[in-house]
Amino acid sequence: MPAQNGFTYKRLSADDAAALFIDHQAGLISLVQDYGPDQFKNNVLALADSAKYFNLPSVLTTSFEDGPNGPLVAELREILPDAAFIPRPGNINAWDNEDFVRAVERTGRRQLIVSGVVTDVCVTFPVLSALEAGYEVFVVTDASGTFTEQVRDASLIRMANAGAQLMNWFSVACELQRDWRRDIEGLGNLLSGHIPGYRNLMAGYAAAKDRGKG
Repeated sequence: MPAQNGFTYKRLSADDAAALFIDHQAGLISLVQDYGPDQFKNNVLALADSAKYFNLPSVLTTSFEDGPNGPLVAELREILPDAAFIPRPGNINAWDNEDFVRAVERTGRRQLIVSGVVTDVCVTFPVLSALEAGYEVFVVTDASGTFTEQVRDASLIRMANAGAQLMNWFSVACELQRDWRRDIEGLGNLLSGHIPGYRNLMAGYAAAKDRGKG
């Protein structure tokens, strides 16, 4: 039920969401300075593992692979082997590429979880285009990277003002899960694989569970 101020909490749904990974390319990732390289790659792969865990249809795309942007990060295709892969010949805005748009449409989903490199171009441009096309868009801020924090913040403000929701990969996973009882070990292992401290929580949970059996 909408609040008196007209706000409606539009939650991510595993039944209506698709994940778009835009231009996570070996060359472009070297431009990311608003996150450390190891942290950033962990975030991107955590989002990919989340998409796999929740069986989200996914679309991977690159721009001008034969140029300095380089190939797609190999781990993404390893984690999501069934994802549509669209190598764009040169379109900067992925939404300008008909094959990419068709791949998104073929998912049949209206909620788009978007991440990419760089945030101010490769993420912002297609996000604004998707919003204009009537999609609900959720930008994964920590799986998107750019030159500086100031550039990132300005880009996020631009997308949020247009109607995009800003999230991190952890909140995406939790909102898709909705309830721990759906699969405690499944979600716990996903989080433990990318958040070292979370392994302690799962180890404690497993120990308590074993004690309860005794």
